Amino acid sequence: MKPNSPFLREVLLVGSVGLKDSEEVFRTVGPLLGARMKRIPDGETGQRTSWVSRLRFVLESNPSFEDDPQEVAAGGRITHPTEGTRTWEGSGVIARGAPPPPRLRLKAGVRPEDIGVGRLGYPEAAIESYRSFCALRDQGIVPGHLRFQVSLPTTAAFLNAHLVYGHHATVEPVYRGRLFREVDEICEAIRHEDLAIQWDVSTEMGQWEGVRHAHFPDVKAGVIERLAVHCNRVPRDVELGVHLCYGSYGGRHWKEPESTANMVEVHNRLIEGLDRPLAYIHMPVPKGRKDEAYFAPLRGLKLRRETKLFLGLVHDSDGVEGTRARIAVAAKYAGDFGIAAECGFGRRPPQTIPDLLRAHSEV
Repeated sequence: MKPNSPFLREVLLVGSVGLKDSEEVFRTVGPLLGARMKRIPDGETGQRTSWVSRLRFVLESNPSFEDDPQEVAAGGRITHPTEGTRTWEGSGVIARGAPPPPRLRLKAGVRPEDIGVGRLGYPEAAIESYRSFCALRDQGIVPGHLRFQVSLPTTAAFLNAHLVYGHHATVEPVYRGRLFREVDEICEAIRHEDLAIQWDVSTEMGQWEGVRHAHFPDVKAGVIERLAVHCNRVPRDVELGVHLCYGSYGGRHWKEPESTANMVEVHNRLIEGLDRPLAYIHMPVPKGRKDEAYFAPLRGLKLRRETKLFLGLVHDSDGVEGTRARIAVAAKYAGDFGIAAECGFGRRPPQTIPDLLRAHSEV
């Protein structure tokens, strides 16, 4: 079935898949969903399953940084009052149930011009997975029309996870420079006609919703400005996607979105700052939302011709039946949208992955 079939909607996998390695992801997803997709991720397996948590090493091994003494004394991260108490559900980096570790800060006397950030590892992972993608495509296991999708957390996600708030403004341009150089490396190593890059936009949505710290006074303008800079860094002939993320650690959002209104506003303001096409935008749909109030703001979504909307309304908890119910309501307010899960599912229990993929394939 072609991706634009009126009967089966186009499918997007947001990023992490929760299988053993990239080859298993390609071998599983390619035959099952490939005909309904335009791009396929490598599943963000191994250490990347923990998203930005694994990147703590970038500052831990850096002589310019040290653990924040207040958070060390508190036994772990001191959360922003609006964040609430959070515990990690476990990964290769942080034990299940452990509090987030203390964030780091710049050591006294470190000058901005002396700060450096080491390699993050994104090009190495992408190039290795791309080799597997190409080999399996040559064998016919990965359909030939699919692009190789690389999903990346933004600068704000790293800062929020690992650095005390007072030093965000100083470190932001340094880390962003390193991240963008790695984007350049990925784009130099992978054929542009084979490549799609997706920005995972979570911390920025938290800032927009008022539950994440922002070091700039005009929060909405600052969020849009920074997102546009990230998006415009991707070459025009590489596909660009944006995943508006409300989190999935612990199997829950950091805040339940009240409706799609804020996501619609972010999209509509973002595209005004882009000097390149946006191939797709992804918006999550909580499993309990089958009501019209959640989807009604989609009527105001200013999609350009080249942009596809994906709604993250596929859930394993109520499977095909629940997904179809959410699709029926969403279809009243949005036209030719594709379907996805509400977030990556790399941190889900492995036994739930087959049912979740099957739900994607049956609606």
